[in-house]
Amino acid sequence: MLGMSRREMLKSASCGFGYLAMSALCGKTSFAGGSAAIANLNARSPQLPARAKRVIFLCMSGGPAQLDTFDYKPQTGKKKHAGSAFKFAQHGESGLWISELLPETAKHADKLCVLNGMYADITNHAQSFLQLHTGDRLRPRPSLGSWVVYGLGTENQNVPGFISLYPSKPSVYSSALLPPVYEGTPIGLNTTNMSKATIKNIKSDHVPTAVKRRQLDFVQAMNREHATRRPDDARLEAVIQSMELGFRMQMAAPELLDISQETKSTLERYRVGQGKVVGTCKNSDFGRQCLLARRFAEAGVRFIEVNHGSWDQHKNHRADLTANCESTDAPIAALLEDLEQRGLLDETLVVWGGEFGRPGLVPESKKDSTGHNARGFTFWMAGGGIKRGLAYGKTDPTGARAIEGKVHFRDLHATILHQLGLQHDKLTYHQGEREFRLTGTEGGKVVHDIIA
Repeated sequence: MLGMSRREMLKSASCGFGYLAMSALCGKTSFAGGSAAIANLNARSPQLPARAKRVIFLCMSGGPAQLDTFDYKPQTGKKKHAGSAFKFAQHGESGLWISELLPETAKHADKLCVLNGMYADITNHAQSFLQLHTGDRLRPRPSLGSWVVYGLGTENQNVPGFISLYPSKPSVYSSALLPPVYEGTPIGLNTTNMSKATIKNIKSDHVPTAVKRRQLDFVQAMNREHATRRPDDARLEAVIQSMELGFRMQMAAPELLDISQETKSTLERYRVGQGKVVGTCKNSDFGRQCLLARRFAEAGVRFIEVNHGSWDQHKNHRADLTANCESTDAPIAALLEDLEQRGLLDETLVVWGGEFGRPGLVPESKKDSTGHNARGFTFWMAGGGIKRGLAYGKTDPTGARAIEGKVHFRDLHATILHQLGLQHDKLTYHQGEREFRLTGTEGGKVVHDIIA
């Protein structure tokens, strides 16, 4: 015979709801040695004073050409050299140099902190993309989003704490060695139509909600009984929690994904459904992704990744880069505008970039193909306590390598965690007699020069 379920116990115990409150309180503060003692998504207090509550990562997979977007390299001297093949102009009071390919983003120049001294370890897509997301270029490790949710939980218990829109591979949302409850939720995995993408297996109308709640209580009672015999099985605990989250999401998630409530002008500003298909540029409905990112941020999702995977311009560089910029420029500008107007930008850290950059073209040459460059490239950040209107770091005159203000992926990760109130060297997870952390054994450095 099954014992009482947790729900039944709370109903029958005179101090049931007081016990529940104590349980929740303990869940919010249960850190030991930098690791969460209980694997759950309860919101937790940061280790440091936090400047940001959440992250939106605009992932430009394939290697954006930094010299033709944000790192202006005009011709110098008599001999022509690799540099910027498109026109640049200074924008805003800050005078940031931004390419003609990004006119809408340029209107928000004074919100941006452009990191022109980024560098990575390797020029292969797969390994550098993995390092960007997990800190390790060879082995499966928890993604940045999973580490963030592991450290802070989520603000809204009715939606996932970590969502990845249009991801290309599971590594971008994997929790790896962390408990599975911290894994990201993919929406639009390997799909070509984001308008039909949804969170799977949360919607059903076959029975009333009250009946579904009774069914779930019965199943969970059996699950809990089973869990008492397997107290260290994180996968079982994750299933139990995911079933509860799935039940709660039945009401919240469909409404968040339904953008029909948005005005026609909003859909136009975000260019929803207007993606381009030119060369390497594929239609990921990036505008819809950015609009959903704003809605998820408003709902309290802790980490949101937005993906546009078309930046690998080995041939037809000029035409393909132009198409990629046209697909992403207006949606990003609309996202920044809405976050600012709704009072969310100061507490939302927006990050833009890819796994590395590209060598420049000699502007007057007929050559129109580029390769990979991990020795110097560009990211930008906005909001979340980061300085505005700042160009930080520098590459050499041809953009071949970073020479000033150098920022490695480990430093970027350390800085993101710092803005969220997490210490990268204290946010650890113990497994197999080892302590794991996002910034690895080498560690990272918080880039204090870019913090407001």
